[in-house]
Amino acid sequence: MKREFPKIPFVGLHAHSVAGSVYDGFGYPQDHMDFAYENGMSALALTDHGNMNGLSYQVLHAKKMKEQGKAFKPIFGVEAYFVPSIKDWKKEYERVKLDKKQARKVINDTDKVESEDEDASKSKSQNTINSSGHLVLVAMNQTGLNNIFKIVSDSHQGDSFYRKPRLDYKLLKEYGEGVIASSACLGGVYAKDYWNNREEGPEAVLEAMRKTTRCMLDCLGDRWYGELQWNNVPEQHDLNKYVIQMHEEFDIELISTADSHYPSSEAWKDRELYKRLGWLGKSKVPEYMKSELPVDIDEMGMELYPKNGDQMWDSYKKYSQECGVTYDDDLVYDSLVKTHWIAHERIEDFMPDDTVRLPGFIIPDGETGEQTLVKESIAGLRKSGLSDNQEYVDRLKHELTVINNRGFSKYFLTMKAISDTANKHMLAGPGRGSAAGSLVAYVLGITQVDPIKYGLLFSRFLRSDATDYPDIDYDVSDAFGLKEILAKEWGETTVVPISNFNTLQLRSLIKDISKFYGVPFTEVNPVTGRMVKEATPKAKADKGMKAGVYTPTFEEVMKYSESLIRFLEKYPHIKTHVEALVGQVRSTSRHAGGVVIGENLDEHMPLICSGGVVQTPWSEGQNVRHLEPLGFIKFDLLGLSTLGMIESAVSHILKRHHGIENPTYQQVKDYYDSTLHPDVLDLNDEKVYKNIFHKGKFAGIFQFTNTGAQRLSKKSKPNDIIDISAITSIYRPGPLSAGVDKSYIKAKRNNTKNYLNSIVEEVTKETFGFMIFQEQIALLAHKLGDNISLEEGNNLRKLLTKKGTGKGFEEKEDIRLRFIKGCIDKSISQESAENIWQNFEYFSGYGFNKSHAVSYSILSYQCAWLFNYYPECWMAAFLDKEPESRKEAAISLAQKYGFRIESININTSTRQWEIADDGKTLIQPLSSIKGLGDKAMDQIVLNRPFVSIEDVLFGEEIIHSKLNKKALDVLCRSGAMDGLIDERFNGCKHFWMACIQDKPKNKKKLDENIKLYSPEEDFTREEKIEYVSDLTGMFPFDLVLTKQIRQAIDRHRVPALGNWDKALSVAWFIPREVLVKKTKNGKPYWIVKVVDDTSTTTSIKCWGVKDTDQIYLNRPYAAKLDHSEEWGFSTRSVRHTFKLLG
Repeated sequence: MKREFPKIPFVGLHAHSVAGSVYDGFGYPQDHMDFAYENGMSALALTDHGNMNGLSYQVLHAKKMKEQGKAFKPIFGVEAYFVPSIKDWKKEYERVKLDKKQARKVINDTDKVESEDEDASKSKSQNTINSSGHLVLVAMNQTGLNNIFKIVSDSHQGDSFYRKPRLDYKLLKEYGEGVIASSACLGGVYAKDYWNNREEGPEAVLEAMRKTTRCMLDCLGDRWYGELQWNNVPEQHDLNKYVIQMHEEFDIELISTADSHYPSSEAWKDRELYKRLGWLGKSKVPEYMKSELPVDIDEMGMELYPKNGDQMWDSYKKYSQECGVTYDDDLVYDSLVKTHWIAHERIEDFMPDDTVRLPGFIIPDGETGEQTLVKESIAGLRKSGLSDNQEYVDRLKHELTVINNRGFSKYFLTMKAISDTANKHMLAGPGRGSAAGSLVAYVLGITQVDPIKYGLLFSRFLRSDATDYPDIDYDVSDAFGLKEILAKEWGETTVVPISNFNTLQLRSLIKDISKFYGVPFTEVNPVTGRMVKEATPKAKADKGMKAGVYTPTFEEVMKYSESLIRFLEKYPHIKTHVEALVGQVRSTSRHAGGVVIGENLDEHMPLICSGGVVQTPWSEGQNVRHLEPLGFIKFDLLGLSTLGMIESAVSHILKRHHGIENPTYQQVKDYYDSTLHPDVLDLNDEKVYKNIFHKGKFAGIFQFTNTGAQRLSKKSKPNDIIDISAITSIYRPGPLSAGVDKSYIKAKRNNTKNYLNSIVEEVTKETFGFMIFQEQIALLAHKLGDNISLEEGNNLRKLLTKKGTGKGFEEKEDIRLRFIKGCIDKSISQESAENIWQNFEYFSGYGFNKSHAVSYSILSYQCAWLFNYYPECWMAAFLDKEPESRKEAAISLAQKYGFRIESININTSTRQWEIADDGKTLIQPLSSIKGLGDKAMDQIVLNRPFVSIEDVLFGEEIIHSKLNKKALDVLCRSGAMDGLIDERFNGCKHFWMACIQDKPKNKKKLDENIKLYSPEEDFTREEKIEYVSDLTGMFPFDLVLTKQIRQAIDRHRVPALGNWDKALSVAWFIPREVLVKKTKNGKPYWIVKVVDDTSTTTSIKCWGVKDTDQIYLNRPYAAKLDHSEEWGFSTRSVRHTFKLLG
């Protein structure tokens, strides 16, 4: 696009983007800014609805434009939702809540997309509660920007927020300094006066507008502007005339705005479709949203893109003529030019303050951050008993120098404060990520792994020449709980969760757009089902990838999927929309663990409310980095269920072996510190390695829940933490595809590696000559090369992953030449040096972070140690923490290891798995019943024992709305109430029908029900199997394997599948689930998930299935099967190899 040079100076002071006006604005801020520049504008304001989510995009793109030599000014603002008084609004809200009919209307009116609904704006307000007027606010300077931040933050909290954020005159007056405001659109504050009073006549409208004008002038003075807009909506021109009247009566200045919603004149149709996608699945859809897309822009009656001054003038002339309305040309011209004057004379040329915001309360009065960090680090080194070790002292000095020189002392002190708080309430992990390579983190108690002991590199974590902040990921047993504790102790505007913005993805877009255009789903689904699979091999080949997992980009799927290409050739209009809409914002959620920590954040960023939680307006993650560039540092606080299992296991240990009836967290923590902490636990216990890692006794062992990892462990037989680290580093798609696992096992078994020289041996001996860890590449480059620093070595691993001669090639080539030279200087031949470099390149794609691997391997070992020495305590903890989807498999595993499971009993089962006195029986808890909620369990525990069903149904102390029919239903069908079935009942089904299904309200009705349903007896065998297995996770083998079937199995000596005999190749099992799949060639096959009474849960692949093939679930089968270590069990013919028993 060639840049335009319009005659009339104009700047858009009212614009929306997809970043903050979801399903209303279209296109990201940078798209709008680029178009505005090319279209002849020198500035553009972004004013999204109720938030400033797009500001980060504005800032980053404005910097980029400046680097490109483009003179363009970003203006920061918001289109807020305004009510005159929050206090009065709240009173009305409380009044309406008491009126059930009105309350229902309020709820129904909110089942819509939060966007500017043009048609809805052309009528009287829906209801007082949901009604508000739009108000455009833009910042004149940093003071004004901070005030708008505060306005937005406050409007998203407390009484100001219900479905949408609101501000009122009080808030506007308090934070109006440095703020310019205008009256907005047909949904604006003047427009509300117009809609609410026009039936009473012009004077009523004017009087309401006069009142609004006086109040706005009181708040803002000459920074209040009347806003004119140009379209063919008749009411818009009525409103314009009234706004002009306010100008004449009060001498307020006028501006014209484009109210742009999409980034170019051609994008209107994509925006219309985007809006309609936002209404999919909503119960109340406006009529105009149900219609087909307009054929051309004239049907729309408005053009909402970033127009220049000449285009604005043309719109004014065109639409005023179409609507038969005349204006003073000079007045309109002045309203256009005024925007340029405001943008460049009233609004300062500034960028938001990006000072790093970290809390100050972590530093004692009278100290600097640097002084406090040094003091705390030295104290930690002394506490660890390492202060006399010169290697540790030197390393600590080096790290502190790097940290303080880069200005990161406050970051580490904040992380220490988080860690100190966490450890008062929950267990934290040994470490995560590259932070475990920091001695400072270790002595501060942030990590528990001694980096020098395991050869972990600080430079892998923090380089002196890098520019970005460190990133310490912190594992705890309850991340959500920790965030709540921190917010409570430090303040909700000090600890703020980070937002995630979910976007429209290719698969769902194709489906939704096809649905809109009436394309049958039978034609769409096959395409979306295989397009990624088709594109992946070609995309990998294009990138030169021979192995490893790769997810193709949207562009690659569009380019390489033959099915999708054919589909889009047939429906080219769908292709056009998909290319425009993919990546547009769909919704707001929260980052899994990220929070920002800094004092009074509501004054330095415009906080938003999403899902009832106040969070950041900008995101930070893999795809976007919008917080750190603005001075806000992310802290990742992540929940790890394994730590909860360790807490629970220790609690059981204290109860069973230390006589502590109800262990407190502090007692759990004391046991951990004295027994399980990596500094005190024997990490070389042969019994643990042999009994768990060699034999494959894995039950909830961290990182070894997958059968492949278990198999690799049994084959490689780890003997120390580095061995475990190597296994977990290898057991990833990339190394496995390259066969690294097989080569490693072979090298470990032979252990006869001839090393090139002593340096290579020193660095790679622990992994038997293989470069498994990224740090090994860095160390070899540093020690063998010519003056290559460790930091350069760490940077090399990144450079090696970049292909071609692009960015970083010259730096990589320089390091390569110095590496070859250094090797030759150390008497290594050039050929050998080149071979080592080739190995660098090969392993750079597969190498893993050693700091992370070691930290997580220690956690795996802690689990294994607990299982080895306290198996019943670990198993109870494991069963407690396994999710519903894996409950049945977990119980089977417990049975496999010799534990008996005591069934659920309403009178004796507790909330968690308990251990019987014999140490071999695990008592199933009430919490393991699917569908039984916490409130129902409260009532059971508080009111038992129950002698009869009457105690449950009519107990006076029971709150029956909590122990309701739904709860009683699952209690009964799971068998938990079997002890209450007395002689009055003919069986379980009779009991269920009389007491639960037709729940009686009194004793008389119960007696009538017992008589009425007396023909009912027991549940059928199939019903019992279904109920018990689905509701409790326990599979009732006694109901499936009859005495006759057992005898037949024993007579023919057919083993259970868990006791697989390769020579016999026949086994019995019980199918639990059949998954229908298709091969690459489109041929159907089944994956049959099966169980047996050895408590083995596995699957059988059934190839070549026919339409007539059938497998009955929960029935015993015997089959002749194939088996391999790699592929598991399989059969080529269900019909010929599967035999239904009985």
